[in-house]
Amino acid sequence: MRRRRLASELRRLRDRAQLTMEEVGERLSWSATKISRIETSRVGVVPKDVERLLDLYEVDGPRREELLKLTRDARKKGWWQAYNDLSSDYTAYISLEAETASMRSFASVLLPGLLQTEDYARAVIRAGLILAPPGEVERRIEVRMARQPLLTQAEPLRLWTVLDEAVIRRIIGGPAVMRTQLERLLELADLPNITVQLLPFHAGAHSGTSGAFQIMEFPEPADPDVVFLENLTDSLYVERETDVYRYTVAFDHLRAKAMDPDDSRRLIAKTVTEFD
Repeated sequence: MRRRRLASELRRLRDRAQLTMEEVGERLSWSATKISRIETSRVGVVPKDVERLLDLYEVDGPRREELLKLTRDARKKGWWQAYNDLSSDYTAYISLEAETASMRSFASVLLPGLLQTEDYARAVIRAGLILAPPGEVERRIEVRMARQPLLTQAEPLRLWTVLDEAVIRRIIGGPAVMRTQLERLLELADLPNITVQLLPFHAGAHSGTSGAFQIMEFPEPADPDVVFLENLTDSLYVERETDVYRYTVAFDHLRAKAMDPDDSRRLIAKTVTEFD
């Protein structure tokens, strides 16, 4: 996230200096490809290179120090780097999630990972990783549990989730696992930073029929919202403003069609008793 922010700032400074990537490359004896990769945050950048760019763009004073600090922070490793043996898509998502201030989530089949109990997560991960190497299932469960303090830390993530009714009806891991999972969901729904709504079956067709999605919002105004989509073999990050807006409108329609939080809580509590 910090690398995205730095890339955006460097791109803005180059535009202000009215220089093309080719012109910057010529003056610094770099290739235009290197400039492009830095400005699209496809690679990290060392402080020495940022200093050369800031010299060229005539940036000094507090603004210069701020950008150099951002460069140094962008190179720091997060806790998730300990799990680099997992897929790069997964660690990329975790790094974004760790920087997120609020998230709007629609789940059509399974509970979002941040709300899962360990046994529920184990059943989900085992079912999804059919060809996983030995040890990866438990490794992913460990990571999923490590992510969840985001909801209860000093400045917690604000989560608003709309769950299709199928999420609480589908038996994952057996009735006992589902009962414990739904009890945990009720506990989390009582937290002031978490809103849970159920989209009942009788709501019919809705704007989320194409599948689950998450809209991540960041604390810095300069960081645009990102929509995260996932399928069996790949992950997709939607960043174009018009596309993010479409998902935002879709989520607004979903929560308007869903039951209110109190009625949702009552239906979840009723479903708990059905798993006795």
